[in-house]
Amino acid sequence: MGKITVETCEIEGLKIITPAVFGDARGYFMETYSERDFKEAGINAVFVQDNQSASSKGVLRGLHFQKQFPQDKLVRVVRGEVYDVAVDLREGSPTFGKWHGVYLSEENKKQFFVPKNFAHGFLVLSDYAEFCYKCSDFYHPDDEGGIFYKDPDIGVKWPIPEGMDLILSEKDTKWGGIKEFRR
Repeated sequence: MGKITVETCEIEGLKIITPAVFGDARGYFMETYSERDFKEAGINAVFVQDNQSASSKGVLRGLHFQKQFPQDKLVRVVRGEVYDVAVDLREGSPTFGKWHGVYLSEENKKQFFVPKNFAHGFLVLSDYAEFCYKCSDFYHPDDEGGIFYKDPDIGVKWPIPEGMDLILSEKDTKWGGIKEFRR
């Protein structure tokens, strides 16, 4: 392997990937995805769609999931910094409703693998951030679900600096909690 290091999380299935970065006076080079390396690391997702978003400081997107067409996601930041969160929604999982967060930035170049049946979201901490993600299924707009980012039953500890105004989409202000969650 050698081109990536993989850190497992306390929630089974979540993985933090750090690629090998080769730099010199000209800049740097890294492989952001190699099917061979990921399979060697036990990540067997087949990705069919790449997405990218741009957001300003204080934007919180999530917590989103697809109900009938769940997606594995491989996420990273190419500009700026975000706090990325995944919540286990796998029925019967011993960690159902538990969350894990990781800082992703253009500096640390880390990636976060979020398996199917997790809710996912992120908070932009830098003035601006560009966020990329690979998905194992196509987006189905009528299949989207969500959980309110401040659900006390989950208790995500978002690193919201004092004085930061959050910016949420209208739909993200209206999601219910995990108690109302139904797939």
